Amino acid sequence: MPNTREVSRRHFLKSGGAAVAAAGFSTLPLPRVEAAPRFDLVLRGGTILDGTGTPAFVADIGLVGDRIAAIDRIAAEYGRRVVDLSGLHVAPGFVDIHSHSDGEILLYPTADSRVRQGVTTELTGNCGSSAAPLGGVDGEASRREWQEEGVRPEWGDVASYCAYLDRTQISINQAVLLGQGTLRRNAVGLVDRRLTTDELEGVLRAVDEGMAQGAFGLSTGLEYVPGRYTPTDEVVAMARAVARHGGLYASHIRNEETQLLEAVDEAIDIGRQAGCRVEVSHLKAAGRINWSKQQGSLDLIESARRAGVEVLADAYPYTAYSTGLTILLPASALEGGTSALLKRLADSGERGRIRDHVTRQISQDPGDPSLIVIARMKAPEDQTFVGQHVAQIAEAWKVDPAEAILRLIEREQGNVPFVGHAMNPENVERLLRHPLVMVGSDGSSMAPVGRAGQSRPHPRSYGAFARVLAYYCRERQVLGLPEAVRKMTSMPADQIGLRDRGRIATGKVADLVVFDASGVRDEATFENPHRYASGIPHVLVNGVFVVQDGQHTGARPGRALRRS
Repeated sequence: MPNTREVSRRHFLKSGGAAVAAAGFSTLPLPRVEAAPRFDLVLRGGTILDGTGTPAFVADIGLVGDRIAAIDRIAAEYGRRVVDLSGLHVAPGFVDIHSHSDGEILLYPTADSRVRQGVTTELTGNCGSSAAPLGGVDGEASRREWQEEGVRPEWGDVASYCAYLDRTQISINQAVLLGQGTLRRNAVGLVDRRLTTDELEGVLRAVDEGMAQGAFGLSTGLEYVPGRYTPTDEVVAMARAVARHGGLYASHIRNEETQLLEAVDEAIDIGRQAGCRVEVSHLKAAGRINWSKQQGSLDLIESARRAGVEVLADAYPYTAYSTGLTILLPASALEGGTSALLKRLADSGERGRIRDHVTRQISQDPGDPSLIVIARMKAPEDQTFVGQHVAQIAEAWKVDPAEAILRLIEREQGNVPFVGHAMNPENVERLLRHPLVMVGSDGSSMAPVGRAGQSRPHPRSYGAFARVLAYYCRERQVLGLPEAVRKMTSMPADQIGLRDRGRIATGKVADLVVFDASGVRDEATFENPHRYASGIPHVLVNGVFVVQDGQHTGARPGRALRRS
């Protein structure tokens, strides 16, 4: 691992700031100059990782309001407030390019699980499902679903959702994507057919409207419904509308198992035809029989980049994913929504066909029912199932695993989150090391209280970014600190289109994370996921301490970001 103190304080002082200039910063005069500015806050003596991947250097950072005003040697008397960061690293706040905090940020506006690991900005609306726009054919059903999750859906379009976030007052920043599944559901509901010309034109108008109101792009969840019902050409048309606005196309691809390579190729082809940036979300090869496909997926992305397609991917630093049990069901079983699904399960013939499909699906991904661990059940009498795997539950009920899954779905009216232990450790390292792959959590804002506290979620919501620094940098040495920080800051910020975040440079917004490189650690585990990361004493969002001395300050300076 490269030495993160390659530009030492001694060298910095001898060079009179030349080291900073060489790293690409425009520096202000040294404090001995009479005209030196006053700062609201001076962060002194930290080892700076500026987010670009260049070697670390020691310098002081002067803040005025919510902006970085100087990176230099700054005397203490020039700061209204001074914090000594000697021996600690300072990086741009982590930008989570793949988050599902759309509703959770309203339930947990202090975003404890995210900010305590250094995340200052989340991109939501991923996997084809977004909070906004809310309305249309399935609007009332969608509102009921939000209410069942404890969220009051007091918004309609993207503009009103962003305004609602700002009124709520949140601790970290939120940027939003338009969910393709949400737009299609608004237009026609959960039906397995092509859109008519008029219906597609209506969806495209909704894309234009959402982008004009500040959305950063479009996401698909082609493994979910109604993404499964959507032909490629409809997605291309939507992506073209996004491209006209300079937005991003992020895809939970159509298959992450046996058809992984075909699905990656489809995402690339959509970007090629539409002319927009492409993000392959949470890239993985799930299921042991598919592990050998991982390198091939990266080869496809490399080849597309050489051909001029602006495609990147993100991955999380774990060997397990998390989703809902209905992903194991055939698409035909899910048409029409939950009530239609439950009617099909009540029919013995339909149930048998669905059960057979689930059995085949388990054999491919994750490969064994013991690898499917239940993360949440709502009913008090069903809490005993949380943390159990499907094979255990099936044995207790004396049924086969597929039947156990169907019974769990019935008990919970369709919504049963689980953790699937399906990936290869070497592939995870291969992904994180690759220059075209950045870090995303696939988690959400939460805290160990309320609804979230009663569940056993994937630990990524609390620990993904700290885990990269602790396990994959310090312990496994898969990445050096400068490159790891780049994959969590400037790289996702550029991909999203956040021009004033993701770097430590004069004029940028002061989203900053301070960590102890020798002590930072992800404390969340699969068995005990509700544990905050350690070794991250300070986090600033828009120039305000949200974490100070390792504790949440209660501050809520976060913003709903709009694409400009």
